[in-house]
Amino acid sequence: MARRGASRAPKCPSASTMASTQIRYAYQQLFVAADLARRRLPLIRARADAAGPTLWLTACAHGDEVGGIAVIHEVFRRLRKQPLARGALCAFPMMNPFGFELGTRHLPLGNEDLNRAFPGLADGSLSQRIAYRVFETIKASAPDLVLDLHNDWLHSIPYTLVDPPLPGQRAIYERTLRIASHLGLLVVSERANDEEARIWQSTLSGALMAQGIPALTVELGAARIIDEAAVQHGVAMVFNALHRLGMIAPLAKTFVHPSLETFGQKLLHYQDRPFAMTSGIVRFHVRAGERVQVNQLLARTYNAFGKVLERLRATDDGIVLGHADTSVALPGVPLLAFAIPDLPELPTPAPPGPKDLREDPASPGEVPSA
Repeated sequence: MARRGASRAPKCPSASTMASTQIRYAYQQLFVAADLARRRLPLIRARADAAGPTLWLTACAHGDEVGGIAVIHEVFRRLRKQPLARGALCAFPMMNPFGFELGTRHLPLGNEDLNRAFPGLADGSLSQRIAYRVFETIKASAPDLVLDLHNDWLHSIPYTLVDPPLPGQRAIYERTLRIASHLGLLVVSERANDEEARIWQSTLSGALMAQGIPALTVELGAARIIDEAAVQHGVAMVFNALHRLGMIAPLAKTFVHPSLETFGQKLLHYQDRPFAMTSGIVRFHVRAGERVQVNQLLARTYNAFGKVLERLRATDDGIVLGHADTSVALPGVPLLAFAIPDLPELPTPAPPGPKDLREDPASPGEVPSA
């Protein structure tokens, strides 16, 4: 099943049949380097005997976001015991091998962001060429759903991110939201005007949505390392998708992340304000996954002598998606991210109601204990 320009991995079995699922390992050829080494993109396909939907998984568009790679490994490992009933599951586990090798978000040399290069160009820059190869391969399979796996701050919770629709895309947007509501994670949408929405169409999920293909970006916890708990959440989320698409036998129990207990299955919007207004040392008073209320204390910034310079307070009710990996504050730099529940509910029953709120950990005039 390898497409033009792809060659089978020489040291991998060409196919291993597990029950009714056949798994193939292949490569997509990129180019031959000066030392004659071939640079390639790994590609995995699992296919059931019976025809059915096609689901794609992609990971490591940003080279330092490695958790999605492990999710894909574990999904295909689990298929050996829980095979596909119908359809096909395909994956690009490492879209940015160059950034991965250096531990950097962007491609080296040109410092290009692969996830701002879609749908790509066959004869463009390196990021555009990779994007083109990935995009055209996925598009040619006419998939029913694409899940692009990413990682966020070290202290963050998993969530699905739906790109804002452009005029004329409302139908595919609503269809994608219906799918997202069954994945067991918070569903978050960007708020954007038309110009900003067009920028999002240079992401893999945005470019696919523009072609009428349901696609979601999934943020799965910490970047730079493989967080095993986040991997488990990601695998469970993928099997929820396979279950929803009717590609596997019914699950005894579908996965629901604890964060859904806060607001239920509402459509939330992403927010990274308030920004820091001063430069200083940050001490956070909220954790990822915590519900916050308007005016609740989020963090304090201090100078080198311990004097409080600024108190950051919540501008909306919401849930904390995560906070920065550093305690260095600079003016205008986001320190926390939130999901804000002021958008309509999704068309599915809501899980149990919200838990009690935590109290503000310290009064405005106090210095928190170490």
